[in-house]
Amino acid sequence: MTARVGVLALQGDVREHVRVLGDLGAETALVRRPEELARIDGLVLPGGESSVIDKLSRAFGMQQPIRDAIAAGMPVYGTCAGLILLADRIENPIDGQESFGGLDVTVRRNAFGGQVESFETELAVDGFATPVHAAFIRAPLVTAVGPRAQPLASLPDGRVVAVAQGNLLGTAFHPEVSGESRFHARFLDLVRAA
Repeated sequence: MTARVGVLALQGDVREHVRVLGDLGAETALVRRPEELARIDGLVLPGGESSVIDKLSRAFGMQQPIRDAIAAGMPVYGTCAGLILLADRIENPIDGQESFGGLDVTVRRNAFGGQVESFETELAVDGFATPVHAAFIRAPLVTAVGPRAQPLASLPDGRVVAVAQGNLLGTAFHPEVSGESRFHARFLDLVRAA
């Protein structure tokens, strides 16, 4: 079965996700409007500026349809800003910032500092046989994991940077820019199973 996966294309690193998903055999679509959301089986929320994506999602009439899709069980994968948008709680939002919610975590925006504090590291991930090369670019951090969510990867000091909950998957880093496809493959497994 070919998975029909959309990438929310309001702002952020959309092309990189489309490339990884296409390389894995998924049929991809850019999603900007509710009718496009209705035609897909799973959604990727890309990295970018979480506050900008939030504002644009409301301007394009996408916020509530995405919230409804998450509540109905649509598989959704968020990277970096996408993780912030999936979180039920944002620790330091800008004034008026909202999330789509669904993932029982608290996330802190720009937890590692600005662009110059970006870094790369190797991470052990639950379910992966070998470590993941992870790129953190103005990355968020999961500061609390609620009972419905489970941590998948942590930094050596124990800070959580990848989580899963049912059909939802979130990473604070950008596998799509470091040549890592296993998170996208895991996401596509969720889409096919749903």
